[in-house]
Amino acid sequence: MLAALAAHVGSAVERARLAEAAAEIEPVKAADRMRTALLRAVGHDLRTPLAAGWAAVTSLRTRDVEFSPEDRDELLATADESMAKLSRLVENLLDLSRLEAGALTLNLRATTLEEVLPMGLADTPGVEVTETEEIPAAQADPPLLERVIANLVGNAARHTPPGQKVLVTASALAGRVQLRVVDRGPGLPTDGRDRLFEPFQRLGDTDNTTGLGLGLALARGLTEAMSGTLTPEDTPGGGLTMVVSLPFAEADDEPTYPHLHGAQSEGGA
Repeated sequence: MLAALAAHVGSAVERARLAEAAAEIEPVKAADRMRTALLRAVGHDLRTPLAAGWAAVTSLRTRDVEFSPEDRDELLATADESMAKLSRLVENLLDLSRLEAGALTLNLRATTLEEVLPMGLADTPGVEVTETEEIPAAQADPPLLERVIANLVGNAARHTPPGQKVLVTASALAGRVQLRVVDRGPGLPTDGRDRLFEPFQRLGDTDNTTGLGLGLALARGLTEAMSGTLTPEDTPGGGLTMVVSLPFAEADDEPTYPHLHGAQSEGGA
C-alpha cells in the first residue's frame, strides 16, 4: 500500500516537473518561431526594394549608356520609392521592437483628425475621407497616430478590389473618438481574427509582394500604448472595418487645427 502511494506521489511530482519544464520552454519556442518568421520575411521583403533601388542606381552610374530625361527620371523615381519602402519597413521593425521592450516614448496631447490625416494618408492614393471635421480632439501622440492610420489604410488598400476605394470615417461616442478604416475586400472569418494582429501575418492579402506583415500588429500596439483599442468589424455588404477608439483629450489641453485639404488623399510614394 505504501509502495503504491509512494509511486503515485512520485508520478505526480514527475508530471509537475515536466509541466514546469514545458512552461519554461514555451517562451523560447515562441521566440524561435518569431525569429524564423522574421528571417523569412526579411529575406524577401527587405531584399526586394533593396534590389530594385540598387539596380536603378547602378543603371544611372553606367557610363556607356546615355539615358533620356524621361528614363533618368523613371530610374530616380524607382530608387526613391525603393528607399522609401525600405525606410518604412525598418521603421516598423524598430517600433515593434520598442513596443515589445516597453521602450516606446509617448507624447500624449490633444490631437485632431485634421492634424494627422494628411500624413497618415500620404502613402495611399485615392482614400475617401468623410465625417471627420466636427470630431473632438483625441488624447494621442500625433506621429504615432499617423503611423496607425498609415498602416491601417495601407492594409485596407491591399485588400480592396480594383475600382473600389478605401473609406476613412469617424464618430464620437461615450467620451471616445472612433476612427474607422473601411475596405470592401473579401473580409475575414471571425475565427481567424485573433491571428490578424500577430506579427508577420498576411491573412487574405491580395498583394503580398511588399511588407513584412507587421502593419496590423504595430497599429494595435501603438493604439494600445495610447490607451486606445483597435478592433475589427464586418463591413456591411462585405469587407473588413478597422475601428480605432481613443479617449477624448483632456479638457485643459489645447489642440491644433490645421486645414485638411480635400476630401480624398492625393497619393504618394
